[in-house]
Amino acid sequence: MLLESNKDVQVIKKLEVAKIPRGEINRYWLEISTDGMGMPIHIPILVARGKKDGEILGLTAAIHGNELNGIPVIQRLFKEINIEELKGTLVGVPVLNAPSLLRKKRRFIDGTDLNHIMPGRPDGNVSQVYAWRIVNKIIKDFDYLIDLHTASNGRVNSYYIRADMANETVRKMALLQNAQIIVHNPPNDGTLRGAADELGISAITLEVGNPNTFQKGLIRDGLTGIHNLLDYFGMLKCDVEEPEEETVICKKSFWIYSDTGGILSVHPKVTDLVKKGEVIAVIRNIFGDLIKEYHAPQDGIVIGKSVSPINQTGGRILHLGILR
Repeated sequence: MLLESNKDVQVIKKLEVAKIPRGEINRYWLEISTDGMGMPIHIPILVARGKKDGEILGLTAAIHGNELNGIPVIQRLFKEINIEELKGTLVGVPVLNAPSLLRKKRRFIDGTDLNHIMPGRPDGNVSQVYAWRIVNKIIKDFDYLIDLHTASNGRVNSYYIRADMANETVRKMALLQNAQIIVHNPPNDGTLRGAADELGISAITLEVGNPNTFQKGLIRDGLTGIHNLLDYFGMLKCDVEEPEEETVICKKSFWIYSDTGGILSVHPKVTDLVKKGEVIAVIRNIFGDLIKEYHAPQDGIVIGKSVSPINQTGGRILHLGILR
């Protein structure tokens, strides 16, 4: 039996929180653009507006169409919200990049990474217009933003955060997530987090595991951090959970790339500490002969790594975080 019907979900042209009824949780389809047949492309939005006005916290997921863990984080959060006690507004966007989700692809339909071109342009190409409308139809009225991501194809991630730790509000948002690792990373031009920062919105990027799958433990961890934040902002009384292990804070991070192609094996696991000079990966040719060893250039922690054995010249090997 079909319990919920999409035909009962209101279609809107723009998110206007002030017009949404207080004390309700509502679902919307936001018309973001139209396809090559003139059919509308919709983005799903959930809005919980408390009876009392307060801050607006936005949660976004799947700006890359193969990054899925953020979707059930948002779904479950809205199932658990007690609207009678909520102060302010919670906005959840389970899928930003709807066309690519359906195609199971990271990039937008024109091959562009949406998270490299924010805030887009109102008169630009296909991806630029889509990006501009995300920011101006949804994001711009938020007070705070958590943008949920995962690793991309062929890679795995720790549960980690990118945040500007020099900003006290952002720092607190990051620490409350109980992540394994936080990387100090001021907002970059072209990212959704960077576009939010330009609008005065405090934002963090939350990397919740691996692509193309749902990981129950990490989804639960993501929910815990958001509940901690709701309590901190005074939006909803929650039982704040402390991290089981101390979060590792990195002053910076970078990827190590291969300079030759072949069959790649990366030795350390995610969250392992490595020492400068330690062998972190080897590449063999198709006959199985060792042709190259890669060594850690500095002491650090493994934030993410490649798990795809086939590695061309210039392929990613390991994401190394440098501790404070």
